Amino acid sequence: MASNNIKIHEHFKVVPTSSTQTTTITPLTYFDRFWLRFHPVERVFFYTLPNSQSHPSFFFQEIVPNLKSSLALTLQHFLPLAGKIVWPSDSSKPFIQFNPNDEDGVSLLIAESDLDFNHLIENSPQEASLSRSLIPYLESTDSFASVISIQITLFPKNGFSIGISTHHAVLDGKSSTMFIKAWAYLCNKIIKTLEESPTLSPKLEPSFNREIIKENNSIESLSKIFPREKGNERSLKIFPFEPKLEESVRATFKLTREDLDQIKQRVLSKWDIFETNDPKPENLSSFVLTCAYSLVCIAKAIQGVEKEREKFTFAFTIDCRSRLEPPIPNNYFGNCVLGHFINTQPLDFIKEDGLNLVSKSIYDQIKLIKEEGVFEGIKDVFAKYTSLVSEGVEIIGVAGSNRFGVYETDFGWGRPEKVEIVSIDRGLTIGLAESKDGNGGVEVGLVLNKHVMDRFSTLFLEGLSID
Repeated sequence: MASNNIKIHEHFKVVPTSSTQTTTITPLTYFDRFWLRFHPVERVFFYTLPNSQSHPSFFFQEIVPNLKSSLALTLQHFLPLAGKIVWPSDSSKPFIQFNPNDEDGVSLLIAESDLDFNHLIENSPQEASLSRSLIPYLESTDSFASVISIQITLFPKNGFSIGISTHHAVLDGKSSTMFIKAWAYLCNKIIKTLEESPTLSPKLEPSFNREIIKENNSIESLSKIFPREKGNERSLKIFPFEPKLEESVRATFKLTREDLDQIKQRVLSKWDIFETNDPKPENLSSFVLTCAYSLVCIAKAIQGVEKEREKFTFAFTIDCRSRLEPPIPNNYFGNCVLGHFINTQPLDFIKEDGLNLVSKSIYDQIKLIKEEGVFEGIKDVFAKYTSLVSEGVEIIGVAGSNRFGVYETDFGWGRPEKVEIVSIDRGLTIGLAESKDGNGGVEVGLVLNKHVMDRFSTLFLEGLSID
């Protein structure tokens, strides 16, 4: 919660403005329960401020009160976030409970850092541990788990950051982004219009209606990936997915629209090498191109530094909201994602034509999901996971999306200078966001061993210079 570079000024429990005095219970669906003991999703938003506004007196007297009051107002619309996950002995399943009489609320830390702000917002490699001091701890025990915690950190004369930890069993990426945007929207309104209680934009109003999610026993087997402890099956304590910080660096790489077009032409020009009856696609999505290019560079960089590490695969989640029957509203708040593995050979990623092989595999998996539905192959995911792990295949994951629009998150002091998914340091994971300039590019965040990162950077940049 604190480090040598951080001074904690205040610690609040923020409760919803004019909240109900009755206990609110929100069920967890099978989409949610899969993530019950998974590590928190942690993001940090960096904002620059002019000198006058980044002085501690202005920050603590003006900015912090606006952020705090707008957070309380936002929680009115997102009551479950102020509660806890519990699993009473008389309940067959865990659920979210908000009890206004039980000291529920969102943990909010107000801090100050002496880290170099301008260094932190650079894209070039830096110590992976630096961003960790800007992320709050999310409490979990055997008997309960907090849903969300927030840390606002001042960098005097430069700006501030908002670090947020969210419990994955309550929010997927789309939902957490929706909450942050709702908070930013109301804060912006308070500052610009001086309204004390502005109304929330309808497109940011969440739906917690769990009845529209029909139970599906076919995916309950996925929970075996995170097995429960014998004799302590109801524990809600998050598993210790420790960040990999030693000898690791964090960096962000950019693919412009022109870069993506170049990669697409390179892949499609060799599509005919695949023996397939399907016609060559006219287009490939930014997701396919970004992931395939990044994955091949990661695998080759790792194998170039550590020769024995040569087997890889890729797993990604897909948003099911529009793909369920019937489809559910876009503003459904909770988890509505399912994980899928691509169908590749473990050595494909390091082959000379790895970019083509991996691109085709991601494209084919997404095409299969579109044609057969989101539950296609889900029953086999656990068996595939077990087989891959036993064979020593490293699973590369992905977090975030270039469709979330995180750089639109303006609390009233301008758009963020940088957004990082800090929790990618807990595994071998790509962090995605749209390009800050809004020109259709993609940002790729990574945490790797510093020698692997050097090799990755060379491969990534050299690959874009090939005509």
